[in-house]
Amino acid sequence: MDERKTALIFKAFCDENRIRIVKLLRTGEKCACKVLEELNITQPTLSHHMKILCDSGIVVGRKEGKWMHYSISPKGAKVAANCLKELTTLKCEGDNISCCKK
Repeated sequence: MDERKTALIFKAFCDENRIRIVKLLRTGEKCACKVLEELNITQPTLSHHMKILCDSGIVVGRKEGKWMHYSISPKGAKVAANCLKELTTLKCEGDNISCCKK
């Protein structure tokens, strides 16, 4: 995974409101109006957060009439989980030789 995509994923999780949005979406698809009610934020603020979440691939949106409906993308969630796992998995090179000579 490239660094740009990795940064987008982590950006999605580095704001309290975005974490709250993802937690709300864990119970299923939500209309933007419901998310607005739950978070008590303005519509432009919600749009900003949803753009970041959708750009990361973690959340997907679909338009129904004048409203947007958002849900967690199973594929995007798997990519995010794999990204974290890849970044935090130690890789042994050679015979665990230190890069610093003693």
